[in-house]
Amino acid sequence: MPDYKIKDEGLADDGGLLIEWAQAHMPVLALIKKRFEAEKPLEGVKMGACLHATKETAVLVKTLEAGGAEVVLCGSNPLSTHDAVVASLVRDGTSVYAWREQTADEYYWCVNEVLGHKPNYTTDDGADLVNAIHSSRPDLIEGIKGGSEETTTGVIRLRAM
Repeated sequence: MPDYKIKDEGLADDGGLLIEWAQAHMPVLALIKKRFEAEKPLEGVKMGACLHATKETAVLVKTLEAGGAEVVLCGSNPLSTHDAVVASLVRDGTSVYAWREQTADEYYWCVNEVLGHKPNYTTDDGADLVNAIHSSRPDLIEGIKGGSEETTTGVIRLRAM
């Protein structure tokens, strides 16, 4: 069972239906996932992800996992987190720290939980993971091999560091 903190595990079936719908409408990721299942190009990757916890993100997470990555997710925006989707991810074995309407303290606790898994890659929306690594977890820097940032705001924050 993965490490996690979510609002309601009982929503997993509903979340699974939402993820299936999104997957059916994301054909490029479906092709990548099929290739990843065969080749496992991400074997050994520990991905820390701070992204909107939506059905579309779940399809990305499942694609990365199909490629062999261990993904740990926290929601980048407590108002966009879909509780049913994260429940389904947890049921399927993903470590998730996210629930709708978190407080600021809860949000940063979740970011720190992701970092506790010692990722060697990050994918971020707003640079909160990278900022937390540099401000409170510099012990992780040496193990970070790369990362991605989704937003212009995050890139601006990174340049200002």
